Amino acid sequence: MNFDGMWLPAGEDPREPASPPRGEVDTLLDYLEAYRTTLRLKCDGLDPEELARRSVPPSTLSLLGLVRHMARVEHHWFHRVIAGNLDEPRLHPHDHGFEEFAADQASVDDAFSSLAYQVERSRKVLATTSLDTLITVHDEQIEVRDVVVHMIEEYARHCGHADLLRECIDGRTGQ
Repeated sequence: MNFDGMWLPAGEDPREPASPPRGEVDTLLDYLEAYRTTLRLKCDGLDPEELARRSVPPSTLSLLGLVRHMARVEHHWFHRVIAGNLDEPRLHPHDHGFEEFAADQASVDDAFSSLAYQVERSRKVLATTSLDTLITVHDEQIEVRDVVVHMIEEYARHCGHADLLRECIDGRTGQ
């Protein structure tokens, strides 16, 4: 399977938009969606043991941990902070999503369904909230756009980790 350095053959990449995004909102949301998809793609075709395989000790980083962590981050920023549900308990409060799971299919199914659920909830929050909306974070007023940019940055950083984790598992590299 050689796609000339690409993860998928040309024309089959779900991250390729039908047309270029126009404007700030579409551009930011396009980047966010592309990184969400990239994380899922980096996990495709792996079994539970491979998804749960830790990186270099003492790190607890794994692909499955990244999926759980991103569900936690989506939940925190979009549902707790932007939607104002700070009384809602955080997901994975003790391990940020990286540690408390087994290397089994039930954990994999739970992690991916949790991420899908949180992403869908996040999309609904963003569909009804302007990027200009002010929210309070640590006693400071910021705009929703700051959170969206932070989420793009969070996914980008962790997709870089996912690249390295995947390469260690089966040698697969690519965009």
